[in-house]
Amino acid sequence: MRNWMDRALLGVGWCAVVVGAVGIVLHFGAWERRWLVLLASGASYLMIGAVVGVVLLLTARGWRSAAVAGALAVAVLWTLVPAFVPEGRAASGAPMTVMQSNLLFGKADSTAVVRAVRDNRVDVLTVDELTNEAVERLAGAGLLDELPYHYTEPTRDGGGGTGIYSRYPLRDNKKYDGYILANIASTMDHPERGPIAVFAFHPVPPPFDFPAWSAEMRKTREILDAQHGPAIVGADFNATRDHTAYRDLLRGRFASAADQTGAGLLLTFPEDRAWGPVIGIDHILLADATAEELHSLTVPGSDHRALIARIRLH
Repeated sequence: MRNWMDRALLGVGWCAVVVGAVGIVLHFGAWERRWLVLLASGASYLMIGAVVGVVLLLTARGWRSAAVAGALAVAVLWTLVPAFVPEGRAASGAPMTVMQSNLLFGKADSTAVVRAVRDNRVDVLTVDELTNEAVERLAGAGLLDELPYHYTEPTRDGGGGTGIYSRYPLRDNKKYDGYILANIASTMDHPERGPIAVFAFHPVPPPFDFPAWSAEMRKTREILDAQHGPAIVGADFNATRDHTAYRDLLRGRFASAADQTGAGLLLTFPEDRAWGPVIGIDHILLADATAEELHSLTVPGSDHRALIARIRLH
């Protein structure tokens, strides 16, 4: 009986190890095929299979198999654990609070958005899927009382609109060419730090138009690489930390608020499902700034959780 159980555990353990290996490959691959990119969205879940496999192989007393699997498990832990460990860099500059929210075709509860802005003393709000009606509802709910300066590029309907709302004056507004949805930037004049670039990005979802998503992520990297000085990015990148196209954005001056605070995978989508959210595609990126705290919150009517980051400017 024991031998039968050991063989079963060995078989299941090796299956788990194979799943973990697939996760590692998906995570590090620069895939150009849509179905591989979509699978990579959940690579972190698959990678956990390597750790599970080691446990099962040790239980089955498959020492050599466990040793081989252990090497893969070390690679998995090296890849995953840093996301849960704060980077520990302290900053002593001016504090700010940043919020990012996808409004689901403008259907999100405007009162809830404004309440979150007010309760958390948000200084900068970036929104995606902003419609003309949503602009009016947000204003009616009192958003402009909290964040009087704004640059918006709404759409009549659909998910193409984007906006930036700020406690401090905005200037040099820009809408970037080469995107299907509105991707915008503005310069905020902070009373202590001076000019700060604020970006609101929303590349098209890869299931809808994969070549466009790939091109738009590359264009986003070019825009950020060319940016100098302090900057804040609020975005629904339609990409997780398991996508090479997203991690490429962090190879220069920009850092992820989630990585800085050790917030882990920070799942944000889909929020409107009983089984969700399961992936993190909403992000706040920073240059010349450090996030001290980051959390997500539910916005009724939206399929994304919003992000709120408390940061300090360098």
